[in-house]
Amino acid sequence: MSRVKCSEHGVKQVRVPWAEPGSGFTALMEAFVIDWLRSLACIKAVAEQMRLSWDEVDGIMTRAVARGLARRKRVCVKRIGVDETSFQRRHEYVTIVTDIDTGCVLHVADDRKRESLESFFRALTPSQIEAIEAVAMDMWGVFIRVVRDNVPDADRKIAFDKFHVAQHLGDGVDQVRRAENRALLAGGDDSLKGSRYLWLTNPDNFAPEQAGAIEALHRMNLRTGRAWSLEETAMCIWRYVSRHHGREAWTTWIAKAMRSRLEPMKKVARMIREHLWGIVNAMALQVTNAASESVNAKVQRVKRAAWLEHAQGRMHRVGRRHLEQRASRELERQELMPQREADEGR
Repeated sequence: MSRVKCSEHGVKQVRVPWAEPGSGFTALMEAFVIDWLRSLACIKAVAEQMRLSWDEVDGIMTRAVARGLARRKRVCVKRIGVDETSFQRRHEYVTIVTDIDTGCVLHVADDRKRESLESFFRALTPSQIEAIEAVAMDMWGVFIRVVRDNVPDADRKIAFDKFHVAQHLGDGVDQVRRAENRALLAGGDDSLKGSRYLWLTNPDNFAPEQAGAIEALHRMNLRTGRAWSLEETAMCIWRYVSRHHGREAWTTWIAKAMRSRLEPMKKVARMIREHLWGIVNAMALQVTNAASESVNAKVQRVKRAAWLEHAQGRMHRVGRRHLEQRASRELERQELMPQREADEGR
């Protein structure tokens, strides 16, 4: 491209419509590479197919993200989902804010601290904050406080995710099952052996033989069966859309769970009682965090692809080092062979 040298501004290059300044590639070429990357192929694989370096492909991807963010319009989002997912090591997280209605990612920040979510609200205008009608999230106390500090009437907009509550209920049933299974096995009874996933499966997805098996176990009047019945009753309560009737149904359920003498289920009941206001909001507003969970699944797939790329590179380096060591030993053996033959001749 033509360049000019200005005494005031230095060297300047002519801008062209078919390439970005300093990219080294045409816009069509970059679009082709991005199409490959969107198929979740790792950077290394795309680089090898396109005969580019890893840094060149990463640069194309970085520029594409910057262009997309620059084109994003300021819109008033009504319903948002807030969730965090593990990244890199086990306890390293990223916080993700998603538009529930479109599935579009609105914000990504390191960690799951106050600043991780507060930076999202700081970037919004007062009219955008006023437009928020629902915030679907889990029961992480830090995020609850941030939303309360930034969103007007937050206690009627924060909605605790149905599937997060279901996870706690499932964990409670499994804890009861494990304790009862140990007690039964000590007495020579293996009725609950191998039944873990049966109790955790949604009854709507039961195969005929699974439905028969769960019915047979239920007739045995096991503690696990009572815990499972509590879980299924709780999941039915989510069908209510009235705040009043939903709160009444949950209050009745909590009282029943507290009388069950099943400590794991009582623990879940106490948690639900403490966060009942947000659970009732979720029922009335009819929102879940499914969109955020979908984004989290994509993050995990990208993470696994990156790990596989790293592992393949490491295996390649280890294999190459192994071959180099074998070649070195073979060369050493060949160099020593004439000396050994001479010694044997003497």
